Amino acid sequence: MSETKLLGAGYIWQELAVGQRFRTFRRTITETDIVNFISVTGMLETIFIDTTFSHGAMKGRPVPGGLTYGLIEGLLMQGMVQGTGLALLEVHKKLLQPVIAGDTVWAEVEVTGIRPTSKHNRAVVTSRVDVKNQHNVDVMTYTAVRMLAGERH
Repeated sequence: MSETKLLGAGYIWQELAVGQRFRTFRRTITETDIVNFISVTGMLETIFIDTTFSHGAMKGRPVPGGLTYGLIEGLLMQGMVQGTGLALLEVHKKLLQPVIAGDTVWAEVEVTGIRPTSKHNRAVVTSRVDVKNQHNVDVMTYTAVRMLAGERH
């Protein structure tokens, strides 16, 4: 009898290949998300707490880049690295376009590197994450370097 796969379990590094691509679910960012995020992080910057402050820079209520990044990482946790992610080692981010309340974000992920380690059946996996909005416009891109577990014995 074969082993029953655990629903929601992430990928072990041996199940990944350079060039492999994934797409996350979508997530609409709400006013409540913004208020909760800026409150818990202390990011009480005027641009996030005063809707009259923007001085015409953008229309709508801006979403902190950290919130957009955190939501995408949450989607990745739920589908790609749940139970297999051992450490987030590096992140290099570039914010490309503003995200505002009511935008729906999602990401395309491409595995760009896999380097097995010499110990404990694990590997360093690098991926490029392109975050898009509901109009398919790139709003953020980042490279994440993670330590992932290997085959379960």
